[in-house]
Amino acid sequence: MTADEGRTLVQEIEGHLLLAAAREEGRAAAARLTARLGWLTDTQRDEFERRFEAEYVALARTSWRRTARRAEELRLSYEHRYRALRRRLAAWGVLGCALVAATGMLVLAAAGGTPGPP
Repeated sequence: MTADEGRTLVQEIEGHLLLAAAREEGRAAAARLTARLGWLTDTQRDEFERRFEAEYVALARTSWRRTARRAEELRLSYEHRYRALRRRLAAWGVLGCALVAATGMLVLAAAGGTPGPP
C-alpha cells in the first residue's frame, strides 16, 4: 500500500466515522424531541425520528462541505501570500548580498587593494 492509498483509506474511515456520529447525534436529538410529544403514536414517532435524522445528516453534510470549501479558499489564499512573501524575501536577500559585495569592493578600493593611476 502506497502512502497515497493509506491516506485515502484513513480519510474514508474518518468520513464513515463522522457520518456515523452525525446519525447518532440526529437520532438522539430526535428521541429527545419526540419524548416531549407524548401524543404521537409509535408509528408517527418512528417516522418523525427517521425524517429528523435524515435532515440532521443532510444539514451536517452541508456544513461539512461549506467548511471544506472555506478551508480550500483559505489554503489557496495562504499559499499565494506565502509565495509572495518568499519572492520578496529572496529579492531582499539578493539586494543584501549585492550591497555587501559593493561595500566590500569599495572598502578594498579605498584600502588600496586595486592599483589606481600613479
